[in-house]
Amino acid sequence: MTAHGFPFPALVGLEPLKLALQLAAIDSRLSVLIRGDKGAGKSTAARGLADLLASGAPFVNLPIGATEDRLLGGLDIEKALKGEPALKAGLLAEANGGVLYVDEVNLLPDHLADALLDAVASGVHLLEREGFSASQAARFVMVGSMNPEEGALRPQILDRFALAVDVGAPTEPRARRAAIERRLAYDNDEAGFREAWSEESTRLAALLSDARARVSGVTLPGSIVDAITERVVAHGVRSLRADLAVIRGSRALAALEGVSKVEVGHVDAVMPLALAHRARRSSHVGHHDPPPAPAPQSSSSDETQRSASGETGRVFAPAEVSAPLVVVEQHSAQAGGSSQASAARRGTVVASRRTESPHELDPRTTLVHAVANARGAAIAADDLHERVRAPIAGTRFLFVVDSSGSHAVQERMSLVKGAVNGLLDSMYGRRDEVVVIACRGGAASVVVEPTPILGDAQRALEYMPTGGRTPLAHALELAATYTTDATVLVLLTDGHANVPSRGDDPWADTIAAASAIQCPSLVVDSEDVRQATGKPRELADAMRGAYVRLTELDRASMLRIIRNPA
Repeated sequence: MTAHGFPFPALVGLEPLKLALQLAAIDSRLSVLIRGDKGAGKSTAARGLADLLASGAPFVNLPIGATEDRLLGGLDIEKALKGEPALKAGLLAEANGGVLYVDEVNLLPDHLADALLDAVASGVHLLEREGFSASQAARFVMVGSMNPEEGALRPQILDRFALAVDVGAPTEPRARRAAIERRLAYDNDEAGFREAWSEESTRLAALLSDARARVSGVTLPGSIVDAITERVVAHGVRSLRADLAVIRGSRALAALEGVSKVEVGHVDAVMPLALAHRARRSSHVGHHDPPPAPAPQSSSSDETQRSASGETGRVFAPAEVSAPLVVVEQHSAQAGGSSQASAARRGTVVASRRTESPHELDPRTTLVHAVANARGAAIAADDLHERVRAPIAGTRFLFVVDSSGSHAVQERMSLVKGAVNGLLDSMYGRRDEVVVIACRGGAASVVVEPTPILGDAQRALEYMPTGGRTPLAHALELAATYTTDATVLVLLTDGHANVPSRGDDPWADTIAAASAIQCPSLVVDSEDVRQATGKPRELADAMRGAYVRLTELDRASMLRIIRNPA
């Protein structure tokens, strides 16, 4: 598990990431979260860092499907069967003194992420299994990476990372060429490339080693602490972990620069790394340019009348609407399928429980239980355990809410808001996230960026104004930029699109935008049945999605949305 990867100093660009990783190498309590697209150099940077630590420092890559015993350690079955029960070290112990890297950390079961970050914070892991206990050193650099388009981290886990960096591949052509040329040189002659960078790598490794030795002696003036706490509070961050991350990072940077006292410049350099994932902000997590907003259109006579009567811009409180349970199912074209693929769809194993009728036998835990009860390999019914799996990775629920004047005329928007609240309650899970796009006026707008916090979406809906024209085509084009491999789009509309986006025909643009939606979808028809046009159903057909009338939501017990795997 010793790392021999691409030399850390040879990385092109990525300066904030390289700084964060160096600070973590000086103070291992500074766990680092890397967010960005695939191919941006996240794992390459983490692996290169291990080469800069002590000679032979391990680089441990934690697989997403790792069990609790594999990560934390457990009973050594081989020795137990020989009558010599003992504990076997897990990946936490194996990573001691090196780097523990978790790719797609947002897909890691929460209880494993908690255990990992607890070990990082304390530097020690207490292992207790089957009546045995042991204390294991767990001083390693914890690096997690994720692609935000594949789902968010729970806020509780996100806050446990001391530093966070958003990265992307170089966009400047000369820097991009330099990165490609270095990678090709490395692939062509790995040993020669590493030798060419050995002097710089050795120098940086010595610099980090010296900084680790003197970081405890770096002083922290009281005025600097006051400045840190004031700035953290000014960014709306409540967690004290942010203050500690800035302080530890500033001391590590001072040690790296060879000075004995933390200065304002050190705080300025570290503050963005410690607050990037904690401060409340509105940023697009995707990397697609949103479509241009349609050109403003002249108001129709109907809209002018509504505006004159004070209807445009009104806010309607949600009226309670009972929503059905929405079930997102994975559909396979094959009737059969391997047990491994089936297990993957059910999620990773997070625990084991004893039962005499296991649905999915956990052979290892069953055997451990038999051995612990002095039965050896003879297994009785009360030894049987079954695997407990976590749900599959969370779903992004993307709500497109038509809040235009056609709803406001009859104050139906209160029912639409109530329906969204009901649907949120029925489909929301701990690992899910919500996006809300409002369709009103000259252009659609994102009122809630991707968030796992249900209250954010509900508050935004409560104060969402109504009235104006219906830019439905632009809303669907905007929604397409927020779709991921695990997105469900819910569109609430009466289908009365009247603002074009790409051409001159608003409805043709809307159908074209709907046809381009590639994720599972549900259309909730809020059209007045007395003046029905059938356009919401046409939208559902164009999106190949499910359809239900707003007035039928309280009568439907379950809605199934089928997700076709890629």
